[in-house]
Amino acid sequence: MSKNTPKNTPKNSEVAPRHRKPLLIAVFLTIAWLGLSSVTGPLFGNLSTVQKNDNSKFLPNAAESTRATTAITKFADNTANNQFPTLVLFIGHADAAKVASANLFMQGLANKNLVDAKGNLITDKAGKEVSIQISKYLAPGAQVFAFPSVKNDAILANIPLNATTAGEQLPNAKPVLPAIIQTIRYYSQQYASANGFVTHTTGLGGLFADLFDAFGGIDTNLLATTGLVVALILIIVYRSPILWILPLFSALIALSLAGGVIYELAKHNVITLDGQSQGILSVLVLGAATDYALLLIARYREELHIHESRFDAMKVAWRGVVEPIVASGSTVALGLLVLLLSQLTNNRGLGPVGAIGIVCSMFTILTFLPALLVLFGRWIFWPKRPKFDTEDEKLSGVWAKVAKSTERNPRKYWSVAVVVLIILAAFSTTLHANGLSTSQSFTARTDSVIGQEQLTKYFPGGQGQPTQIIVDSSKAADVTSALTSFSGVSQVVPQTISPIVPGQPIPATKIVNGKELLNVTLAFSPDSDAATKLIAPMRSLVHKIDATSLVGGTSAVYYDTHVATVHDQKVIIPVILLLIAIILALLLRSILASLLLLVTVVISYFATLGACSIAFHHLFHFSGEDSSFPLFAFVFLVALGIDYNIFLMTRVREETIKSGTRAGMTKGVTVTGGVITSAGIVLAATFAVLGVLPLVFLAELGFAVGFGVLLDTLLVRSILVPALVHSIGPKVWWPSKLQHD
Repeated sequence: MSKNTPKNTPKNSEVAPRHRKPLLIAVFLTIAWLGLSSVTGPLFGNLSTVQKNDNSKFLPNAAESTRATTAITKFADNTANNQFPTLVLFIGHADAAKVASANLFMQGLANKNLVDAKGNLITDKAGKEVSIQISKYLAPGAQVFAFPSVKNDAILANIPLNATTAGEQLPNAKPVLPAIIQTIRYYSQQYASANGFVTHTTGLGGLFADLFDAFGGIDTNLLATTGLVVALILIIVYRSPILWILPLFSALIALSLAGGVIYELAKHNVITLDGQSQGILSVLVLGAATDYALLLIARYREELHIHESRFDAMKVAWRGVVEPIVASGSTVALGLLVLLLSQLTNNRGLGPVGAIGIVCSMFTILTFLPALLVLFGRWIFWPKRPKFDTEDEKLSGVWAKVAKSTERNPRKYWSVAVVVLIILAAFSTTLHANGLSTSQSFTARTDSVIGQEQLTKYFPGGQGQPTQIIVDSSKAADVTSALTSFSGVSQVVPQTISPIVPGQPIPATKIVNGKELLNVTLAFSPDSDAATKLIAPMRSLVHKIDATSLVGGTSAVYYDTHVATVHDQKVIIPVILLLIAIILALLLRSILASLLLLVTVVISYFATLGACSIAFHHLFHFSGEDSSFPLFAFVFLVALGIDYNIFLMTRVREETIKSGTRAGMTKGVTVTGGVITSAGIVLAATFAVLGVLPLVFLAELGFAVGFGVLLDTLLVRSILVPALVHSIGPKVWWPSKLQHD
């Protein structure tokens, strides 16, 4: 059609008989998706009710701490087993009278009803008050008592919760543990104020309750913040007061679908969902779905300049983006599914959780969003409606200048980019991914964190959470003697047939099938790096005396988790690289191009780790990094980072067939530069939102993915890859026929 064709096309051209079928399909798809979301939406809202956040259950059965836990169950009638120790610390002068008073208070605490922060009884779903006593959640036969510190300047009480019942839900469908700890804190604060003490509630019970509260913001704070950030970015990108609603709404529908599927699978124990996975799911789906939507809308808008009918434009646009979106999503999904090779069940759980989210994102954006776009028509782009037979403004914009500049002097651009990446990558060696204690896992100073810090000033750090060792009864004395002189051990006490009560005779040692259980109190907090480092030499010492011995407990769980994580990195990372290389080679029909893209993304990954090390240690002052951080960062950065190269290089290949490699690269960067950069900003922003949760690991992962994605979109994909392709020329397509063009 000539330029003289009227800009306002006849209305009947959009509703011609040949367009009635696609219009009816669009209507059907829209109604079907809305109906489906009405079912999956409520299920997504209940995701937090099927979470499992117990680190001790994440380890493989072969781990020594897991085998020790199994052996310890034979001592199940004693209060030391199946406990979730909660420690209440009272800081202040502790004479005999006050210790006696504290004991009376702690013994009466078991009969208190669960209350909220204001002291009101908890309510059920209907808002009716419910009376539930703390005693319901105490370990069977447990006795609660308080004892003073050596200097009589503090009192410590151990409330042994039942690890099973403390993991149940309240009548209002909320987890019970935070309510128990809230009640203990409420009444302990009242007692402390009346008796001149400062009090903190910590131990595993306090720390995990605060962890539950942190994850409780996933359903509301995280999702709301992520949605707001995505909405603002889309408004800026499209400069339209209306268009941004469609991709964001589609992304939320995708999240609803993913949440519904995951809820049913987790509810029936097909997969494992923890708070960490749920938080990542929300930002992953919203970020990925919005990315795919940006790519589709950009291509659709481009085709609206060429095709008079919006239906024809969508048909061509859909065909143009389906391959890169499916390839991109498949890469991320397969990369996440490789986590199934992990020895840790929480990592294995994240694999299918994330993969389901990505697949739902692809499916939604390729079916629901196209239907919405064609139903609304061109006016949805107002005020910058793409008009038929007019020039696309992208062909003369900023990215056109960047593409031409890179083509003119490629060597200068790729050499500068490589130097920047290498400098950043050099700092990756300073990363301290040795693990975080539970108290170090919070970005905020919760009561349990403060209590854990204060506890070590008055009592051994491992008080209430001993390292537990199963030994042969005939060798128990030798093991006890060796451990007593072991650096870092404060006390070794054998398990007895009844609880040890201060001031009373010590009961007889309990022996089960010729085995004894030794409770070893460490000088350090049981989940600290210092305590974890004691496990390997302690096991070596004990195993020399008794080869059948087993060392378990909290510190052993953390140690075995770190060992399993290191194993996972050695297994999972190579498999992911191989899968991505295969997908790229099949997609681009080129071995050299696939290897080139893979190498650039890996370099970008190490550069990101270097930037993270600088930021974490000198800007945010974090205590360190979780041992699984490098693996999670790799999975997301490499899988997601390769996305943008797929978006770029599939378009470059399409243009290369028409006009050659160098011209194809210039055109590819020109037409995809804006949308890919916008997609990168959206994904970076959504992951950065993880920082709203007061958890160090998620804050670190959010920063890593956010920085890495921006580095990849602004430097690697827009400068480094185009410059390298220009330097290599057509040979980059080896061994396909395009290498001769």
